[in-house]
Amino acid sequence: MTDTVQDLIASGAALVVGLALGWAVHSAYARRKRAREQAFFGLPDGSECVLVTHRDSTSAHWSIPRHDALALFGIAAVVENCGAHAEVAPHDTGLQGFGARTEFCVGDPTAHRRLAAHMGNLLPGVAVHQGDESQERGSFTIGGTEYRPEPGAVEYVLLARLTAGESGRPVFLAAGQRPVTHRAAIRHLVRNRARMARKYGAHGSFCLLLKVVNSQSYGPDVVEVVADVTKAATSAPSRSRAAHKAD
Repeated sequence: MTDTVQDLIASGAALVVGLALGWAVHSAYARRKRAREQAFFGLPDGSECVLVTHRDSTSAHWSIPRHDALALFGIAAVVENCGAHAEVAPHDTGLQGFGARTEFCVGDPTAHRRLAAHMGNLLPGVAVHQGDESQERGSFTIGGTEYRPEPGAVEYVLLARLTAGESGRPVFLAAGQRPVTHRAAIRHLVRNRARMARKYGAHGSFCLLLKVVNSQSYGPDVVEVVADVTKAATSAPSRSRAAHKAD
C-alpha cells in the first residue's frame, strides 16, 4: 500500500470521526436546549396543556378573535416542539384548578373570566379598570402608575409566568388592552423563550409589562419591554399610594 493511499485512508477516517463528533455535540446541544424549553414551559414529553381564550363577541357561533387565534398558533408550535398535547377551551367553561397542567391564558382581562380570576389571585398588585368617566376601559394600574391605552398608537399587555411551587405546572398569562397586544405578547414569549428559560429557570415566576407601539401601522411587530413588574404585580397594593398616569 502506497503512502498516498494510506494518507487518503487516514484523512477519510479523520473526516468520519470529525463528522461523528460534530453530530454528537450538536445532538447533545439540541437535547439540552429542548429539555430546558420543556422545563420552562412545564411540558415534558407526552404531557397535556390547555389554551384558554374568550369567544368572539361579534360572532353568533363559538369562534376566537383573529389575533387571539394567531397567538394560539404560536403557542401550538411550542407545544408541538416540546412533544406535548394541547386542548383549546373557552374561558367560561369549568376547568380544573391551577397547577395541574400547564395553562396558557390569552385575552382581555375585562372580558376573560379565567384570566381575570388568575390575575385577581396571582397578581393582586394589578388593577384592571372596567371603564368609567375617569378611567378608560382596560387601563392597568401597577405600583401606583396607570397605563392607559391609546388605541392604534400605544397599548399595553402583561406577559406573566406564574407557578404554584416546584410541583405545580406554570400558567402563562397574556393580558392585554386589545387583541393585537395578546398576539404581540405571545410572539415576544416565543421569540425569547431560550433567553427567558435561562434567566428564570424551571420554577421562576415573572410578570413583564410590554408596550405595543403603533399597532395600526405595524400590527404586533413593534414591542418594547417597559419593565419587569413582578414584585409590584404579585404584592398586595398599598391603599395610601396615589395613581399616576404613565408617560
